[in-house]
Amino acid sequence: MVHRRFSWPFGGQRASFCGSFTGWRECPMGLVGTEFQVVFDLPPGLYQMWSFGSIQYRFLVDGVWRCDDTKPVVRDEYGLISNEMLVTLVENNTHPAVQLEQSPVRRMNLDEGTILTTMPPEPPSRNSGMQIAVFRHRVSEILLHNTIYDVVPVSSKIAILDARLPVKQAFNIMHDEGLALVPLWDDGQGTVTGMLTASDFVLILRKLQRNIRVLGHEELEMHSVSAWKEAKLQYYGGADVAGMQRRPLVHVKDSDNLRDVALTIIQNEISSVPIFKSSTDISGIPLLNLATLPGILKFLCSKLQEQPEGYPILRNQISSIPIGTWSQHTGRASTRQLRTSGLSAPLITCLDFLLEDRISSIPIVADNGSLVDVYSLSDIMALAKNDVYACIELEQLTVENALELQYQVNGRRQCHTCLSTSTLLEVLDQLSVPGVRRLVVIEPMTRFVQGIISLRDAITFLLG
Repeated sequence: MVHRRFSWPFGGQRASFCGSFTGWRECPMGLVGTEFQVVFDLPPGLYQMWSFGSIQYRFLVDGVWRCDDTKPVVRDEYGLISNEMLVTLVENNTHPAVQLEQSPVRRMNLDEGTILTTMPPEPPSRNSGMQIAVFRHRVSEILLHNTIYDVVPVSSKIAILDARLPVKQAFNIMHDEGLALVPLWDDGQGTVTGMLTASDFVLILRKLQRNIRVLGHEELEMHSVSAWKEAKLQYYGGADVAGMQRRPLVHVKDSDNLRDVALTIIQNEISSVPIFKSSTDISGIPLLNLATLPGILKFLCSKLQEQPEGYPILRNQISSIPIGTWSQHTGRASTRQLRTSGLSAPLITCLDFLLEDRISSIPIVADNGSLVDVYSLSDIMALAKNDVYACIELEQLTVENALELQYQVNGRRQCHTCLSTSTLLEVLDQLSVPGVRRLVVIEPMTRFVQGIISLRDAITFLLG
């Protein structure tokens, strides 16, 4: 047997330990003086299934996963950061045994309160990386064997706007119908040629109210959507703003499988994609509907729930899964920085973050960091009601003012949240509910924002 002590000397009220050799099961740590400690009794042969010669481990301190910055760390292929300790395999007459690098620590006295944890001699269960790989393979099989036609409702209505409509009228229609985006019909070409989105409205307002002449308020009465689309390329073509490059309309066919459709949406950084008929008959409007991530996720969840016992990773907490965007204080790795905004911040700054970071929403927090609401790109459409945008100075409008306008127009709304201890199944179930496009991860008592998980995050994780 080999004894090895692990310690957490950086404070906290409670701490647990987990590592690759525990199957990532949490083990409690005891407080000895000013630091938490745990000792493991490692049996021979425990590491014979590991060929990479190291072990990984993390600490759960007051509900937050942490690493010891004074020790070596490693980032795995899923972006999770762990401490790493090298091991050496040595041979004896019976079993290969592990010899861990010993540090010059004092002799351990088990009567001092250090918890001694004896690991079972059997090999640990399949690690989370293996679970994720197997799960993603099964998800891909489901999506590959079903087409987008299987997801689209048999009977549904879809709004289409004529590209010759004045900008003002188009945005008023979008607001009245509760639309964040709508396909544009070009009568000359006899097909759908583009999309009008809430981002277009943001870009118009941003130029209108920064004293750079693009469209005067009176011109919105007459300026067509197609003319605005052309002007947008001229004014923003060289800027680092999402969606400014001229490109053909991104679309899919009704015979395309769900995996390819989901990848099309994610890779093009759009929220939905038009579905065109795949038949050779080109008579009539080719547009069938819009493919969205909520529809794909809802279909996938229904398939997963048919045999939930076959997907053990669905019971894993999201704190142990590489999904979403997380605050730095959680110790989680993220591909992008978690943005939050205060109530007193200028709305224009918040909108710039949304466009530049290519995200759809930003959590709004109080002075103590607790969640107040979420501001989304689609919320800007509230300014189209009764031409509110023409009566305000966008530079002077705060996030708090914008939320008040939103409440006056559309009423109060629910802010959808989850906890870091929520399971993957719970998160997917919530995101598959119509109208729920993101979950803010909060601490249960303080409502302090820890992270955010969007529909795009969920699908990206599922597809790998």
